[in-house]
Amino acid sequence: MAAEIAEVRPPVRMPRRHLGGGRLLDHLMVALLGLVTLVALAAPLLAPADPVGTSGELYAGIGSSDHLLGTDGIGRDLLSRTLLGLRTSWLMALAVVALGLLVGGVVGLLAGAFGGWLDAVLMRVTDLFLALPGTLVAVAVAAALGSGLGNTFLAISVVWWPYYARIVRGEVRSLAARPHVEAARMAGVGTPRIILRHLLPGVVPSAVITASLDVGSVVLVLASLSFLGLGQSAPAPELGADTSRALPELLTHWWIPVIPGITVMLLSLIANLGGDAVRNIMARRGH
Repeated sequence: MAAEIAEVRPPVRMPRRHLGGGRLLDHLMVALLGLVTLVALAAPLLAPADPVGTSGELYAGIGSSDHLLGTDGIGRDLLSRTLLGLRTSWLMALAVVALGLLVGGVVGLLAGAFGGWLDAVLMRVTDLFLALPGTLVAVAVAAALGSGLGNTFLAISVVWWPYYARIVRGEVRSLAARPHVEAARMAGVGTPRIILRHLLPGVVPSAVITASLDVGSVVLVLASLSFLGLGQSAPAPELGADTSRALPELLTHWWIPVIPGITVMLLSLIANLGGDAVRNIMARRGH
């Protein structure tokens, strides 16, 4: 009886003030994403010192007069290194997601729009990549190519595009079965025009939402590779590598490994919350 009552009970509607607060929070989170991107772009200008240069003050604590976040064991300014490491992690994460979305989107769009043997071939290649353990493949590619920013970017990009291909292909197949697309096809409209006018606009929202939710994951993967020594070579600032190199000093000078580690956590958190906000905003616009 209780189950039957629950089934016929009308849905609870959220008060308008709560909805408005949710909209405001979502827009604030999207603005925070933009702010982090601006900080990453302006990091060389915001850094108070040379991130690889040394000063005479070793192991300066947080809040010291000349070094807001202190210095490491050879006198490098941690605020400057953190800003430049943030720049590397954030911009590379955006680049990996953008490239994955471009490659996977094109593959999924072609497979879903044309179907037939092209769909079968492209999806089997996609399934092959999806069957591989992504993180392990990225580690193997980075280790084989050697350390370096470009090699790390390539290693992550190789395993990131198949997810978008599957999502876009599914959306295209769903859109292709709708009446307006069938009517356009029966009217003699060519496949390229159908893709541009009817399929691509319908795919963009889902693709953008998926990409926005992936940025935080890429930040963590990048930090993991650099933590293992597969990122930029020393003394270039990188959050994962700086955490790894300073781990022996965790009990004596805790701020040196903790600050870059906390920065990675905050970047991932901001990216995930921002991705949720983008999804909420686009869902409201869709309705």
